[in-house]
Amino acid sequence: MAEPRDADAPESFDPSLVLLTVEEAARRLRIGRTTCFRLVLAGGIESVTVGRLRRVPADAVPAYVARLRHRPVEAA
Repeated sequence: MAEPRDADAPESFDPSLVLLTVEEAARRLRIGRTTCFRLVLAGGIESVTVGRLRRVPADAVPAYVARLRHRPVEAA
């Protein structure tokens, strides 16, 4: 029998997923859902439409992080 999942436990990572919901992408990035939707709509994170649904390719999440790591540091 499976143990109940703790609501605060991190999402289990399923490497077989090709497309993520925006909410799943947000959880992987540890950011809010609204922030992730803003990034998607602004083109900061790649996304595709499937019918009327918006999905984030699983490889777009590490690509976004890689771009963040390599952008120049802004002076205050």
